[in-house]
Amino acid sequence: MDLSDRSSERHLVVELTVANVGRVIPRSGVPGFVVIDASGQEFAPATEYLLELAATDYSPQTLRTYALSLLRFLRFLWAVGVSWEQATSLEARDFVLWARQAEKFVGNRNVPRRRESRNIVTGKKHLGMRYSPATINHTTTVCKEFYAFQLRMGDGPIVNPFGLRRGRSHAHHDPLRDFAPVRRQPFRQREAHRVPRSIPDGKFNDLFRRLRSNRDRALVAFYVSSGARASELLGLTGDRINVGDQLIGVYRKGGQLQWLPAAPDAFVWLRLYQLEGGVAGPDEPVWLTLRGEPRPLSYEAMRAVLRRCNELLGSNWTLHDLRHTFAIRALEGGMGLHEVQELLGHQSLATTTVYTVPHMEEVIEHYRTHLSSRTSPAIDSSPAGQPYKPDELRVLWGNQ
Repeated sequence: MDLSDRSSERHLVVELTVANVGRVIPRSGVPGFVVIDASGQEFAPATEYLLELAATDYSPQTLRTYALSLLRFLRFLWAVGVSWEQATSLEARDFVLWARQAEKFVGNRNVPRRRESRNIVTGKKHLGMRYSPATINHTTTVCKEFYAFQLRMGDGPIVNPFGLRRGRSHAHHDPLRDFAPVRRQPFRQREAHRVPRSIPDGKFNDLFRRLRSNRDRALVAFYVSSGARASELLGLTGDRINVGDQLIGVYRKGGQLQWLPAAPDAFVWLRLYQLEGGVAGPDEPVWLTLRGEPRPLSYEAMRAVLRRCNELLGSNWTLHDLRHTFAIRALEGGMGLHEVQELLGHQSLATTTVYTVPHMEEVIEHYRTHLSSRTSPAIDSSPAGQPYKPDELRVLWGNQ
């Protein structure tokens, strides 16, 4: 079937129903996750791609995210009846058009419908029913890299459905000419600039009181006082805890070990947790499940801990909000921007500067404080201009 025939028989993407088939499951060994297709079989091309990423030192959480993004596009291909080897730029285009209007699902849970757009407790937007521009952009990037890898291996279509990476912008630019406008990559969506939001102290205390175990209290205390990423802290082992200097060692992106300071109360909660379950050995994970056979605490399990607290509070805080809270507290406490950048593990200072941008609520509150602090000048109620002379007034009114 040529492209004209395929285009004429194409499903109308706005009416397309994509089934929740296939899944990403963890598996021991490398790469740690596999994609299961609609027939229940392992999707081997995805496994080979994930092996390539694992060899490039991608973190387990990143591998899982890439697998889920790839599965999102595969579900669309299964719905339109096109195999992954025969996908073209038309399928890539239609996928983006579908994703822009489709209602998403998270695992087997449908995203709940809400009337209000923002959470009344946190002020944050609720998880939308549709895919965000960032999710669509990430999916197209993953798929582009997946097809580029398959092309290097001699598999898949000879033309990448998601387009080729353009050259460097303004390369070999003539200094006597103006810069030409830079076009976005194919199928890229505009992303709104969002300012990170911290958890106010009072609401953080409410959240902390809802935690059920010393393990959870220790984890949250470390998150909000060390700036470690969620996966970095969950991967902590017994040999990377320095109680005397109150430091923990985490492996940053790229595999570099970095020691981070943490609050004293975090180590107190850690000790209480250790008294209940024992001290982890040098190469043993610190954070274990509390039910059944002890096993390393996963990222999804930690998200479930926070989800239970959110259900009690009516909030929608995330693990990343704890990292935002650390950064904003550190900057407001007088730490330098470069110091906070080092603790957060950011490669670029520009990534850290987003924490210096105030929220509009803060701007309005500061301006109200400014207005209330101003002293209003005394109002002169006397008539403006020079007063009339008494003798002239008598002449005017005929009194002379």
